[in-house]
Amino acid sequence: MSAHAPDFREPSGVERIFNKAFGLFVGLGLAPSYNYLVQVRGRKTGRVYAAPVNLLEIGGRRFLVAPRGRTQWVRNAAAAGEEILKAYLDRFRLTVQRYFPVPAGSGAQAFRDIADRYPVFELLPANGTPR
Repeated sequence: MSAHAPDFREPSGVERIFNKAFGLFVGLGLAPSYNYLVQVRGRKTGRVYAAPVNLLEIGGRRFLVAPRGRTQWVRNAAAAGEEILKAYLDRFRLTVQRYFPVPAGSGAQAFRDIADRYPVFELLPANGTPR
């Protein structure tokens, strides 16, 4: 696999339809417990958009990874973490391996050159205190 990945991987038409349908299931609570809907307000329209995501929990901390890169919902925030990317890919390899130029099971060092292209967000309660 190449170490090069685009800044954003546009979903295909089929993936868009699947995401909308799967988002409905997630919103109804009919998906695995690690699936959530992330909702963000559009920068230009002010409209609230939702997208289904996989939430990774490590040591009581929660992380959200954007495997497609700098999608619309991630463009207003940035953070990266090699270990988080590794854990994310190892845990969700069946659904996200195609977005990563390194194979699941790779060591953390394999993520150093690509970490800045995969935004990672730690989710905290509204008061900012880790739980």
